[in-house]
Amino acid sequence: MIKFLDLKKTNSQYEAELKKVASEVIDSGWYLLGDRVNDFEKDLVSYQEGGFAVAVANGLDALRLIFKGYIELGYMNEGDEIIVPANTYIASLLAITDNRLKPVLVEPDPETYNLDISRIESRITLKTKAIMVVHLYGKVCWSNHLKQLAEKYNLKIIEDNAQAIGARWNGIRSGNLGDAAGFSFYPGKNLGALGDSGAITTKDENLAKIIRALANYGSAQKYVNQYQGLNSRMDEIQAAFLCVKLKYIDEENIRRREIALYYLDNIKNDKIVLPPFDKSEEHVWHLFVISLSNRTDVQSYLLENGVQSLIHYPIPPHLQEAYSSLGYKVGDFPITENMANTCLSLPLWPGMIKEDLDTIVKLLNKI
Repeated sequence: MIKFLDLKKTNSQYEAELKKVASEVIDSGWYLLGDRVNDFEKDLVSYQEGGFAVAVANGLDALRLIFKGYIELGYMNEGDEIIVPANTYIASLLAITDNRLKPVLVEPDPETYNLDISRIESRITLKTKAIMVVHLYGKVCWSNHLKQLAEKYNLKIIEDNAQAIGARWNGIRSGNLGDAAGFSFYPGKNLGALGDSGAITTKDENLAKIIRALANYGSAQKYVNQYQGLNSRMDEIQAAFLCVKLKYIDEENIRRREIALYYLDNIKNDKIVLPPFDKSEEHVWHLFVISLSNRTDVQSYLLENGVQSLIHYPIPPHLQEAYSSLGYKVGDFPITENMANTCLSLPLWPGMIKEDLDTIVKLLNKI
């Protein structure tokens, strides 16, 4: 079986280092808010080439805390609007609505699957306070026009960088382009922990300080609570694991590009729509997503021949029961809905070997 993702094999190459740091954490007797978390935050700032970093419990909390921080700063209030792509994982919206803000959905660009920046301005109102861009599947969503829109309407730009650590736009790291960014280190991400964890990066020191307090019960000083906060803290052992794996992220992203380019060069089937060709640093290929009309048949065919694939994502957020109160219906976002019905993600992870890729390509070219 060619797995969609083999986490055991992915992490086994760092096994000795991971076991060593795990043992060190166990022996230290200190498991939260210690040196390893501090070290990871410093390493992440260095990797991102500037700014501030706050390590938290998971990627969703990272985004939630950004909005909560802006509310505490007085920049946002309940009922304010946030532009967000319709084609995204539901966590992007959950972070908004959890803070009693209103998501305003915008269709994606059918070429890149990312937020269509040309559609944003028509959705901006007097209540709009921010644009959330999602660097979906590892491809940067950014442009000079986006920056100009934010400046024109005095909007914050928040990056959902859960899938794109290591990507660049004009030499600048994703996660360091906007006003603040949320990272996920879920095990299957390009930089994956061995459990759940996340982080926020920002160039705004005051925002970083407030977020750090908010993530610790709203407290910057023990038993002194300035805010109604959360309990969202990265633990020491995950921080230690991430310090190890961060050293190899660029090397792994290079391998991801090699695999993606192999697919792009060798899949020759006019029934399959391939993602845009991109060998630049703007794409770190968290996912390789093809589009085809007979997806169910193809997915079954691949599985019958020993290849796992996944669908990201079969039900878009606006059609989820959780957001029925927003009043959307089938047909309201046709581009997003078409992607939900036709997209299929192929295996792509750094430990894949050429024989696996050849098998997948031959199956897709044959069907």
